[in-house]
Amino acid sequence: MLNANWQAFLEQQGAHPQDGIVQDFGDASTERIATRDGTVLCDLSQFGMLKVSGDDAQSFLQNLLSNDIKAVTPQLAQLSSFNTAKGRVVATFLIWQNGSDYFLQLPATLIAPMQKKLSMYVLRAKVKIEDVSAQHICLGFSGKESAALLQTSIGEPPQTPLAMAHHAGVSVMRTGDERFQLITSAGHAPALWNKLCPQARPVGSSCWDWLNIRAGIPVVLPATQEQFVLQMLNLDIIGGVSFKKGCYPGQEIVARMHYLGKLKQRTFLAHVDSDVAPQPNDALYSDDYTGQTSGSILNVAPAPQGGYDVLATLHTGTVNDARIVHWQSPDGATLDFQPLPYPFPAESGG
Repeated sequence: MLNANWQAFLEQQGAHPQDGIVQDFGDASTERIATRDGTVLCDLSQFGMLKVSGDDAQSFLQNLLSNDIKAVTPQLAQLSSFNTAKGRVVATFLIWQNGSDYFLQLPATLIAPMQKKLSMYVLRAKVKIEDVSAQHICLGFSGKESAALLQTSIGEPPQTPLAMAHHAGVSVMRTGDERFQLITSAGHAPALWNKLCPQARPVGSSCWDWLNIRAGIPVVLPATQEQFVLQMLNLDIIGGVSFKKGCYPGQEIVARMHYLGKLKQRTFLAHVDSDVAPQPNDALYSDDYTGQTSGSILNVAPAPQGGYDVLATLHTGTVNDARIVHWQSPDGATLDFQPLPYPFPAESGG
C-alpha cells in the first residue's frame, strides 16, 4: 500500500491510484506500449515488505524458506518461497539483506497474513518481524537505456541477475537484462523519482506485472495460495529453491518431486485475446481432459497489443501435444502459448 506522503507526491505527478496501487498516469494503453518499446519508471506499491531482524534472523529464515538464505548477502538478492508441510506454496518472495536485516518483498495483499504466519514460528528465537512497507519505496526501472541511465544518474548498476549495488540513498537490484528495482526511503523517493522521470515514462503498476509475466516470474496471490508445489511454478528453474540445504516445511515433498517424481504440471506463458481480464485461479480446459480442468491462471496483466498476457499452470502434456486450451469454459477464449525466456528441464518436455 502507498505511503500517504508518497501517494500525494505521485498524484501530483499525474498518478491515478486505486486501493493504494497506481493504476496509470492518464494513458494506460500508451504506457503499456512504452513498457514494451521504451524506458519506463514504475511505483511498485502492489508489493509490500517485511523486515526480519534479530540475532537469529538468518537461522529462522533458513529453517522456514525453500532457498538457502545463507547465500543472500548485501550484494546478492534471492527468490524463495514459504510452503505448507505438504509442499504447497503459500507465498513467493524476493529477499535481500541490508546490514544484518533481511527484507522479504511479496504482494501487499499477503503482508498481514504472512507476518502473522511467520510470527507463529518465532517462539523463543531472537527474531522480530515487522511490516515496513510504508517506510521503504520500491521503484521499477526498465528499458534498453535503463542501465546507461542509471550509470549517469545514480552510479554503477549491478551486472548480474539479482546482484545489488548501493549508492547514496538508494539500493539498485538487477531483476533482468534490462530491468532494475530501486529501493529507497520514503523521504528520499521523491528526489529519486524527479531525477529519473525526465529520462523515463511513468507507468502504472500493471506494466511491471506484465514484465514479470513475460520474464516467467510467478507471484502467488491470495487466490492461488496452497495450490502448487514450487516446481509447478518453475521456481526450481529460476533459482527459487535449494536442494542442498537442510529441512524446511514441505522439503520432503519438494525433494521427492525433484529426485523421484515425474512432474506433470509447469507454468507456461500465454496470451488471451479478450476484452475481459482473466483472474488468478480461473480454470482452464482442454479436450485431453474432458470433464475436468487441465490447469488454471496464475498471473494476469494487460498486454501492449490488447488482450491479456498470463502465466498459466497446466499439465505439460496438454501444451506439448499442442492441445487447444480454453479459458473459463470448454468453449471459452483460447490461449496462444508463447516461449518463456528460460528452458524447461529435459524431463519436463516443455
